Amino acid sequence: MDWFAPVDIYCERLSAAFWAEPLNALSNLAFVIAALLAWRTARRLNLRATDTTILIVLAGCVGIGSFLFHTFANRWSELADVIPIWIFVTIFILVAIHRIGGVRPGKIAIGALSVVAVVIVAMLAIGEGYTSAAASPPLLNGSLQYTPALVALFVFSFVGWRRDSVMAPWIGAATITFALALVFRTIDMALCDVWAYGTHFVWHCLNGLMVGLLLDGMVKLRAQQS
Repeated sequence: MDWFAPVDIYCERLSAAFWAEPLNALSNLAFVIAALLAWRTARRLNLRATDTTILIVLAGCVGIGSFLFHTFANRWSELADVIPIWIFVTIFILVAIHRIGGVRPGKIAIGALSVVAVVIVAMLAIGEGYTSAAASPPLLNGSLQYTPALVALFVFSFVGWRRDSVMAPWIGAATITFALALVFRTIDMALCDVWAYGTHFVWHCLNGLMVGLLLDGMVKLRAQQS
């Protein structure tokens, strides 16, 4: 594999220049802001929980990795984009299984294997992507790879409400936000002729909000459980 092979799959990119995707690149500040706000909330609540700290750091890494992809736009930066995302998804699901679902740590090992398997399949879905704007886009513009994350959010929303968890409103709002974000990710290439900048930057902004909601809810849940 050529790690420096260009990846051009967004409306906004019209050249190989570093700043060819200014909106897609700068909109990743949403993840960094979400991480900083969650860190501030954790400090205000005097929360020093390892799992929450890891999630906050990973949220910031998601923004950095995505920024690299939308500036360098090649194979190695594509991995810098997707790897932090799926690590965050995996760890959040495992933490939520314990903190929201009430599953004991010993039983989470089985769940962990299942989550890792799903994540690997989702990451392999990247293989259906395309590297040229002239090529045919994959089904739903590649958004199908995020189906496991959407399903997990719906499940945790249901469990949270059933258990009257303090996190229930946050995870419910995050689920709606993520579903809307997927719409904007999906229609990006289809709107190139109508809106030259595309809608991928909206996907970033809404995802930053979604991550912020999840982190804020988790911080408050962990503070309650401490």
